[in-house]
Amino acid sequence: MTLPSTRSTAAAFLIATASLGFSATVFAQAGQDARNVEQIADGALQNDRIAWDFVEGITTEVGPRQAGTEAELRGRLWAMDWLRERGFTNVADEPFEMETWVPGDVARARVTAPFAQDLVVLPLGTSAATSESGIEAEVVYFRSVEDLRNAPEGLLDGRIAYISHEMRPSMDGSHYGFAGPARWVGPGIAASKGAVATVIKSVGTDYHRNPHTGGTGWPEGVEPTPAAALSVPDAENLERMFARAEGQPVTMRLELNPRRLGTTTSGNVVGEIVGRNPSLPPVLLACHLDSWWNSPGAFDDGAGCGIAAAAALNVAEAGQPLRTIRILFAGAEEVGLYGSVAYSEAHIDEPIAVALESDFGADRIWRFESNFLEGNRDLHERIARSVARFGVANSAIVATGGADINIARDQQTAIIDLQQDGTRYFDLHHTPDDTLDKIDPAQLRQNVAVWTAVVGILANEPRSIKTGAPVPSVPDTSAR
Repeated sequence: MTLPSTRSTAAAFLIATASLGFSATVFAQAGQDARNVEQIADGALQNDRIAWDFVEGITTEVGPRQAGTEAELRGRLWAMDWLRERGFTNVADEPFEMETWVPGDVARARVTAPFAQDLVVLPLGTSAATSESGIEAEVVYFRSVEDLRNAPEGLLDGRIAYISHEMRPSMDGSHYGFAGPARWVGPGIAASKGAVATVIKSVGTDYHRNPHTGGTGWPEGVEPTPAAALSVPDAENLERMFARAEGQPVTMRLELNPRRLGTTTSGNVVGEIVGRNPSLPPVLLACHLDSWWNSPGAFDDGAGCGIAAAAALNVAEAGQPLRTIRILFAGAEEVGLYGSVAYSEAHIDEPIAVALESDFGADRIWRFESNFLEGNRDLHERIARSVARFGVANSAIVATGGADINIARDQQTAIIDLQQDGTRYFDLHHTPDDTLDKIDPAQLRQNVAVWTAVVGILANEPRSIKTGAPVPSVPDTSAR
């Protein structure tokens, strides 16, 4: 996952749901398959295996899927086979070109004075390499990116910048937006101020010696320098060293050997459950298929792809939906949203009705948001009632969508956010710990149940999702 949309929680308020129960009136315009969708969603809460089958399969048979590499290609081929075997049609790999960076096989950090010891480190995406013998220099400690921004000129010349933060677990993941700049922009700022390298406290909330990798960026005209993340325990150990050094310089040797491969091919995997009325804009369900090299990407984002695909198949089990349901397994999300951008560029002239994405792990969904509460209040409230029985609260926060649905923002169409509990997400995010065993099957099933209920309504909605207005289309005369 990359940076989620930030919202003002102070402006948010929950809307009281009309009922905690559920009835077929929720599906007033959904046709005679509504009750079947309701039952299938309820059943998924107890025994859905589709999402688990996907994430178990891709993490076992493919494993880590670094964007632009042979491993990501194997992931795309595997995913296409999986979709076809389960009845999706129009399955395709839509390729695009990207500049590809790989991490190499050397990542070492050692404090050389005054308290000599090794630290655990991983390179950040787009980091430059050190020389073969590494870089050894004095370290300058910054408690925040803001402190780094305010550093006087010359302070970092020939030195290594160390950037800290105070990230804490949060249900909505909002502390990622608070702490993330240490990774996203910190190394670039440090390089622009003369630093020869940067190490950061991992943007994560766990206390394992597992550094959290992730991408970083460089201002225009600034050459990339070596940049790496320390595990949280190692970063805090380094900070204790500064406290005890009593004015002595803290020095570090850093060794990294990432490299750039030049232009390689990535791709987006797509597939469809074709609706009864293909002239209606489809419902787009998105996730991303790639992961960082250091984990098989179970939470981020194998589970999300499994959830989206399971929901589409569950709705199809109730009978052919009115609208086409399109799956987008985006490529190269982790390294810069290349897949999301490429999909929007390729399909911008093909209207979609609504988009939603799963890319925040596999823990329970707790809040429903849309961007059409004012434009289509009836549909918003019908969806809210449909998911209340799964413990999902209604909200007036305006949905802005995940990273892989750029097309929805570009088309200014309807968006839904089904917010997952992120309390433990950043314990695992971009670490070797992002493995299948961390997924709670019961919470994964709740995701599938909620998605099934929501997609069932959307895929059978004959009017505009965003406005509620009638949509001129070929009449649906097929038997239901």
